[in-house]
Amino acid sequence: MSLLAEASSSGTDAAIVSLFWIVLAAVLSPLVSRMFRGYVPDVVILLVLGMVLGPHMLGWSAPDDVGILSQLGLGMLFLLAGYELDPELLGGKSGRVAIVTWLSGLVLALVVVTLAVPAEGFSAHIAVAIALTSTALGTLLPIIKQSGLLDTALGRAVMAHGAVGELGPIVAMSVLLTSRSIGAAVVVLVLFGVAAVVIGAVPRHIAEHVPGVRTAVSEMRGGTVQLPVRVVVALLVSLMAVAAEFDLDIVLGAFAAGLILRRLVGPEREGVGQSLEVIGFGVLIPVFFVTSGMGIDVTAVIGDPVLWVALVASIAIARGVPVWLGERFIDHGANLEVERERTQLALYAATGLPIIVAVTQVAVDADLMSTAVASTLVAAGATTVLVFPLVARLIGPRQNA
Repeated sequence: MSLLAEASSSGTDAAIVSLFWIVLAAVLSPLVSRMFRGYVPDVVILLVLGMVLGPHMLGWSAPDDVGILSQLGLGMLFLLAGYELDPELLGGKSGRVAIVTWLSGLVLALVVVTLAVPAEGFSAHIAVAIALTSTALGTLLPIIKQSGLLDTALGRAVMAHGAVGELGPIVAMSVLLTSRSIGAAVVVLVLFGVAAVVIGAVPRHIAEHVPGVRTAVSEMRGGTVQLPVRVVVALLVSLMAVAAEFDLDIVLGAFAAGLILRRLVGPEREGVGQSLEVIGFGVLIPVFFVTSGMGIDVTAVIGDPVLWVALVASIAIARGVPVWLGERFIDHGANLEVERERTQLALYAATGLPIIVAVTQVAVDADLMSTAVASTLVAAGATTVLVFPLVARLIGPRQNA
């Protein structure tokens, strides 16, 4: 018994020490970002600090020590992205153009990867192609908000392409990077969709048909209870658990939770959104980004810098170019008319990281990708988060001058 107690205590101590370094990084990152006048996003600094603290460098912290917190941070990131998304952006012609644009980019990426590395199998090629065509909407959300673009035409276009750039890869992962047949994978996705609708309908039905529920929730929204926040966390964890049970990526469940939350409370309920931002951006989301940085093997990236640069360029071509072409030549009624705005949109759309992390994790676990290639691909995604929004911000003021 004493040996078990000592082992448990040792594991707890290691987790606390890891968490100490992670929260210290979370405190330092916005201060460092401020030193760079915001041109280096907070999320990039979190990744770099995680890389330094992680097992590939100093070894002061390990992602497994705070695994569940990191997963909750990932979930909260995508919940907030789903909550901020206006479904009307995907329902009209502009939404259809965004879908066609993403599919075109996926085909382009798959062709390029197949020609460049013909010896690999289809699953390996599709894994890389999916990673190349993702958009980090959850990562872009704080950047877009901080820049005051969320309610502009450019911001709405970024949200539309960003939603497709996250949902598309998630669905593609669930269908194409699985041990199931494509038909079985589609059936599982449909079943998950039915489960999500049911889970979303239950609280609405209770609120509408059980007397006193709305009043009780409203009365217990503050103080030591914070019932609405607890309900939202329950919704998030429920859908993440359902996704896990269906052997789907938990990101799908988190994003669905955000869409459902928007429908339940509406974007006008600022109190709910503000409380979630406090929990998400104040605690959980920084943990996710720091632990993601720990997965970057610096020696692998330095050992093959050509691959790193090639992957960054491939992301720009496979994701950014189709978005720019679609916005320039396909009329959807809400096209950006200014060239610099179209370039900004392409740069924002080509900013990817969380989906790249998820895809590489799945591919490595399935022996479709080596750890070295996965590290370089994650480093390329981190580079897009640093470089592309920075360039977009630099060209923006000249447009508005």
